[in-house]
Order: sequence, then C-alpha cells, then structure tokens
Amino acid sequence: MNEEALKKAVAQLVACLLSDQAGGSCENGPVPVELSARHVHLSEKDAIALFGAPLTHARDLSQPGQFLCKERVRLIGPKGVMDNVAVLGPSRGASQVEISRTDARALGVDAPVRQSGDTAGTPGMVLASQNAIIGLTEGVIVAARHIHMTPRDAARFGVKDGDRVGVRLDSERPLVLEDVLIRVSDTFSLAMHIDADEGNSAGWKKGVDGVITSRN
Repeated sequence: MNEEALKKAVAQLVACLLSDQAGGSCENGPVPVELSARHVHLSEKDAIALFGAPLTHARDLSQPGQFLCKERVRLIGPKGVMDNVAVLGPSRGASQVEISRTDARALGVDAPVRQSGDTAGTPGMVLASQNAIIGLTEGVIVAARHIHMTPRDAARFGVKDGDRVGVRLDSERPLVLEDVLIRVSDTFSLAMHIDADEGNSAGWKKGVDGVITSRN
C-alpha cells in the first residue's frame, strides 16, 4: 500500500470510528439506485423563450425540491432528434442537457462525462417546443454517476463530499460501478443515480439497491 492509499484508508477508518462514537456505524448499504433518463434543466429565460411562461410542476421527484415539469422539449442534434424529452425543475441559472452515451451518438454530439453543473467547454444543442426554438452554445453532458446523501449519511458510510466509491448493484445482472461520485448536502435524500446505458447493462429495475464495495 503506497502512502497516499494509506492516508485514505486511515481517514476512512477515523470517519467510521467517529460515526461509531456518535452512535452510528460505518455502513456499506443499502443505497437506493434510481435510473436518471435523458432530461433537460432550463434557465427561466430559456423556459419563457420556449413556453412563454415559467416551468410548471407535474410531480415531485425523489430529491427534495426537485420536480418533473409538464413541459417537454425536442432535442435537435447534427445527426438526429429526440422528442418528448423530460424537463426537470426548478429553473437553474443555466440550461443543461443530460443524455447517455447512446443518446449522444444518435444525436451526433460528443458529450463529455461531467458532474451536473460543470458545463464549461461542452457542446451545445438546439431545443424546440411546439412554439419556439432556442440554441444552447454549451451545456450537453453525460452525467457522472453519483450518490446523493446527507451529512448524516456520509458519516454512516465513512465518506465525504467529492469522494469516489465503487458500488455493486444487486440487480438481475449484478454489476460493480467504479468512480461513483459522492455528493453531500443537507438538501439531499439518499439515492444513487445512473443513466440508461448503465441501468440496461445491469438489468436495473425499480427497487434495486447498491452496496459500497470500495472507497477511493
């Protein structure tokens, strides 16, 4: 074990011990696994340009304050289009399109794997509604697989915001996914998000859980 790996192992052990002293334990799971299909986040300006009004709530999502909107958009890329794409609210400061690698090939865009919100230097795309068309100069990404958790969850699992872990999906076709980003906030609810490509490869279905297998 090299020095850097030893430091990480010691840090994780300390986190677990502190969690034990607080009455918890250093756990590995279960972590609910949710499929995040292709979707769009819109700025209020772009929402109004496309729909003539701010976004409207259809139903709540698992993350507190997040919701599916009644509005839908068409994605228009150099090689193809995708209709009826979900829009998620609330509005953000900048618009963002999250697709899978398979989607990116079909649309003809070279979308990089990025954490949500990290869109600098990414490709753009045309978005269309029934009434309008807008062009994004950047904002198209393949979202990095990640786990949302609260600080209390992070203490239980012995991790911190920005860590990377391996997770085994207990699905029809069990699969270990590495380099899973940990995202910690008081506003989150415990859930791992994967895209359609990852879900299909693991035979994901609703109710699948994951177990942390490694901490990097």
